[in-house]
Amino acid sequence: MATPYLIRRERFIPAPASAIFDVLATPALHSVIDGSGTVTGVQPNGPERLSPGARFGMDMKIGTPYKILNTVVEFEEGKRIAWRHFARHIWRYTLQEHDGGTLVAEEWDARAVPGKPVLRLLGFTRAHPESIERTLENLERYVTAGPRA
Repeated sequence: MATPYLIRRERFIPAPASAIFDVLATPALHSVIDGSGTVTGVQPNGPERLSPGARFGMDMKIGTPYKILNTVVEFEEGKRIAWRHFARHIWRYTLQEHDGGTLVAEEWDARAVPGKPVLRLLGFTRAHPESIERTLENLERYVTAGPRA
């Protein structure tokens, strides 16, 4: 059964899964690939690279600036990474390497969130599909841009 509280998009990216995973596991790059325009930076004193159970803070902005603390809840090196914050929705990425690149899926999973109808009223279920598609485009652009100084 389809639910507006699980939104998933996929994109084939012509890059190895390890390169893509490295970007996803680096909190400092989240604002670079974010397609929603809400992630503005990383909080200091967090890990440079994510690992199972890691906690990391992000600077955010939806109308007004705020900070959010996330915890990595799923982690399989090169294949899967997911984090959530106090509201319990999960941002999940799964990677499947194929000849010539990697199929990357991004999910916003709010099925475990209490008070889910509020998310719908606030417009998250309408906005996230397009934001996720932009994030995957930005991720592809970043990992295929070539060497960085």
